[in-house]
Amino acid sequence: MNQTSDRHTAKVIGVSIAAAVGGFLFGFDSSVINGAVDSIEDHFSLGSFTTGFVVAIALIGCAVGAWFAGSLADRWGRKKVMLLGSALFVISSIGSGLAFSVPDLMLWRVLGGLGIGIASVIAPAYIAEIAPAKWRGSLASLQQLAITIGIFAALLSDALLAGAADGASNDLWFGIEAWRWMFLVGVIPALVYGLLATLIPESPRYLVGQHLDEEAARVLAEITGELHPDERVHEIRLTLRKESRSSFADIRGPKFGLQPIVWVGITMAVLQQLVGINAIFYYSTTLWRSVGFTEDQSFTTSVITAVINVVMTFVAILFVDRIGRRKLLMAGSIGMFGGLVMASVAFSQATGSGDDVTLPAPWGAIALVGANLFVIFFASTWGPIMWVMLGEMFPNRMRAMALGIGTAANWMANFAVTLAFPPLTSSVGLWVIYAGFALFAALSFFFVKAKIRETKGMELEDMLG
Repeated sequence: MNQTSDRHTAKVIGVSIAAAVGGFLFGFDSSVINGAVDSIEDHFSLGSFTTGFVVAIALIGCAVGAWFAGSLADRWGRKKVMLLGSALFVISSIGSGLAFSVPDLMLWRVLGGLGIGIASVIAPAYIAEIAPAKWRGSLASLQQLAITIGIFAALLSDALLAGAADGASNDLWFGIEAWRWMFLVGVIPALVYGLLATLIPESPRYLVGQHLDEEAARVLAEITGELHPDERVHEIRLTLRKESRSSFADIRGPKFGLQPIVWVGITMAVLQQLVGINAIFYYSTTLWRSVGFTEDQSFTTSVITAVINVVMTFVAILFVDRIGRRKLLMAGSIGMFGGLVMASVAFSQATGSGDDVTLPAPWGAIALVGANLFVIFFASTWGPIMWVMLGEMFPNRMRAMALGIGTAANWMANFAVTLAFPPLTSSVGLWVIYAGFALFAALSFFFVKAKIRETKGMELEDMLG
């Protein structure tokens, strides 16, 4: 077991927070388009399918970035890959904010997606590799906390910018519309992430893999407080000798071409998206306007939801290493199901058509309560714990590749939900969509009960396939 002294706690937390800023970019990029969707649709005269594609196309880049992040991290090191993600997001933020056509905007969003996909893999992997086992669940949850804070920051900045311009489509500074500034402000957190990446130490496991044992021992002693760093380096060396550089061969197996544990990770990653969380965080402003809220009310409601998302993530951080992963996931599935059913029933009571739709009392309030109840349970369970599990559930020999595939699957499911949401809203209605999300929430309970094993307190070297 890792042994750490109390005086190293701050160092471990600080390094983990720095790595988790990649999660902030993840959340910021995911939701910054929320306040710009309607303006983009009007500015470029888009239909519902094209609007969905503009929003969702970044997720293709995310999936590609996630797929290659593991192998890049094994070749270049974790820090250099973090810097690459930062640079890609800086370029994307500027390009998206100054886009002059739909193809142009799509290109920059895909490029940003590559950076976010990289960050989404590297942060949990790095934290899992540097954190002592007894803190690993809580520290890995910082990734999701950073994502939620990024979502909140994006929605708050969207609301402030739209308010300052008296509408997202109006000019703000230097004759540039407010919706464009929503993208441009993303340069700031991207630069901060790049700066922090230069300050944190390299992963001990990567250093051992590069035969830099003395440096690895120094990191273990100075950052994590390991009392016997040379012995720990020897343990890491033994596990690395059992594995070659992570490749697809490591995850190949008898179940439809993959190892069963990889399918468990993929399914968990996909279910996290199929419950519909990003239908709220990508489209919440549009969603609430579609059922009769004003633009100001819609922005305010979205920010409140984002605050709930941040606050409830602390629940997971506090309890993931006490209660355990499985119990929290199953409780979350039950709570998400209840909230989604409430929202579905409420949306089924909408009256009117086209742009003149309202939710009569008390159904508007019930829809808000249901949607936010769903967010409460997602943020305190499935949101962070899925990333904790992906970072720690795989054996060392396959961790990088399996984590990349699981994360890519999460992004592709995200893409499918995000692309389908606007046209499905028009064709079948919100209540049917939310009923579908509720069904997947119910399925997630039985999946966890049958397939997920507890990993609380286990060292990464002890994970078996």
